[in-house]
Amino acid sequence: MKIDEVRGLTADQLTESLLSLKKEQFNLRFQKATGQIEKTHRVDQVRKDIARIKTHLRTKQAQA
Repeated sequence: MKIDEVRGLTADQLTESLLSLKKEQFNLRFQKATGQIEKTHRVDQVRKDIARIKTHLRTKQAQA
């Protein structure tokens, strides 16, 4: 997910995508611990996407 995509979403959509990314992050960590993970790069991508969304939500709150 790129920052332009994040900026185009509403606060509700950002919250929903944040929850789904956190679930995915949990599943990826579990797969990594058990040695079943196939796409190891996805862990970093999800972590960075979560940070992007949280940062954008925080800036929206600060502006309001």
